[in-house]
Amino acid sequence: MPKNKLSIYLLLFALAFTVPCFGYNEGLFSAQIPKYEVRAVWLTTLGGLDWPRQRAGNRTLEQQQKKELTDILDKLKAANINTVLFQTRIRGTVIYPSAIEPWDECITGTYGKRPEYDPLAFAIEECHKRGMEIQAWVVAIPAGRWNSFGCRALRRKHPGLIVKKGNEGFIDPANPRAATYIANICKEITDKYDVDGIHLDYIRYPEVWDGGRSQRRNHRTQGRSHADAVKLEQQIRNITSIVRSVHNAVKGTKPWVKLSCATIGKYSDLKRSYSNGWNALVKGRQDAQEWLRLGIVDQLYPMMYFRGNNFYPFAFDWKENSHGRTVVPGLGIYFMSDGQGRWPLSEIERQMNVARANGMGYAMFRAKHLIDNTKGIYAFTKETFNTYPALIPPTIQDSIRIPEPPTNLQAKRTGDYISVNWNAPANDYNTDGGLAFNIYASDKLPVDINDARNLLKTYEKGNFLTVKTDKQLHFAITSIDRYGNESEPLYDEEAERRKGKSGTHTHYNILSNNGLWLSLPPKGHSLDADYIVIKSLAGVIIATRPYNGEKANIGGIAQGCYSIYSLNGKGVAHRLGFTIIKR
Repeated sequence: MPKNKLSIYLLLFALAFTVPCFGYNEGLFSAQIPKYEVRAVWLTTLGGLDWPRQRAGNRTLEQQQKKELTDILDKLKAANINTVLFQTRIRGTVIYPSAIEPWDECITGTYGKRPEYDPLAFAIEECHKRGMEIQAWVVAIPAGRWNSFGCRALRRKHPGLIVKKGNEGFIDPANPRAATYIANICKEITDKYDVDGIHLDYIRYPEVWDGGRSQRRNHRTQGRSHADAVKLEQQIRNITSIVRSVHNAVKGTKPWVKLSCATIGKYSDLKRSYSNGWNALVKGRQDAQEWLRLGIVDQLYPMMYFRGNNFYPFAFDWKENSHGRTVVPGLGIYFMSDGQGRWPLSEIERQMNVARANGMGYAMFRAKHLIDNTKGIYAFTKETFNTYPALIPPTIQDSIRIPEPPTNLQAKRTGDYISVNWNAPANDYNTDGGLAFNIYASDKLPVDINDARNLLKTYEKGNFLTVKTDKQLHFAITSIDRYGNESEPLYDEEAERRKGKSGTHTHYNILSNNGLWLSLPPKGHSLDADYIVIKSLAGVIIATRPYNGEKANIGGIAQGCYSIYSLNGKGVAHRLGFTIIKR
């Protein structure tokens, strides 16, 4: 097949799994709505910036505080946001009953005072009710002002752990106790709560650490004395050691809980784009692309609060060095507010479209600016950009085990309502009651579970749903586990009959590999395919290989989980199965 012809077929193949996004007239190009995409919001509790505005001094005020949060979550759900980064540790203080650190003042208005309810447990329950994931956002290194409540408590309990820089206190990353201390906080949260992730913020050396000097060179040794280079490398290792310790603590307790990190928005200088001395690797000592390669983080949220050439080249760099893991650009929507630079909405729209086109999703800083519809960002997100739900990309695992599909799907119409119910699979290997269900509906048969337009409800914990519609709908239900792995679909009776006639059935074969060669099924006489297409589980095409014989070279592909498709000369694709590359 000529190379240019292959490119056309690959484009058609990619578009077959997406839905056009209409109504965007400012964009760089036409965006596509994917089935898998992280759509996140940072929800700040520091000073009640996003929540809570109302301090809970008594039970009546606590109810108002709870309603304030559920109103926010309702709006996020209506805009098809699927991930809430919920600030849980603030500055040496927390918003849950901890044996390690005291209460922050944002809940009751008084440091150290416990409310009558558990705000973190409440937030988790309410997010899960709405089918949204919640990650506990932990501010790692800062301890607040030197004489603040949290900093004083830390200094008293852990002498020598906190160092003073200017008027601020910071956990010293070089202190051997630092990694254990931060990991213990994250383990406490993971042990006690049904969080979907731990989100490390400010996991870096503060800019004031070395007198606030800007680093003019980002390569590790250029322009530095040997002593400075050695010091830089050691500080980079210190931060990586903390991340690794948190990873081990979290995964050792609940391996399905994601570990994500918010990093400085630019990793390092690029060949044609200078980071202006503000980058993750040198300024923050965050070797974040190495974290991705090592697999000690599942997701990365670079805080890309920039415009133009300070955004796009660095976003592409993150994607190219993601090693198959999920990288989510953080968007500075606060720059659209008064006094913050007054960016036009079109700037954020363009960033969202480019991020989506590259399979990256987005995270908005912060919730208030989205909820307040600053410059029309909420309306754009809800009505134009996120017109359908999306699933969160699966977490890469050392071994993958696809859950069993549900059973006994029944759909019954009564007037304007259709009642749908199903049974959980008999073999639920998940722990902690983690199995949930995705519900797909369509007026066409068979129900296409790869089409985002057919996603009716995601991460449903129950086994019953009522839909008000005058349309003749057909349904498909899948199981989804805590890692984001989805089962084969269970169809309603008519769809099952159609499936039997057409032979359209999704198989989840695991294809073996030795890290260099992928074993392929024999083509036989019925499979007319020239190429295989290797896609990430988020649906991004990673590579193509000739379909010759029973093996394909995968030596240049990063470790991770991938779906494998055949592609013939007419652009028709069939899923062959999944593979896990691990070296």
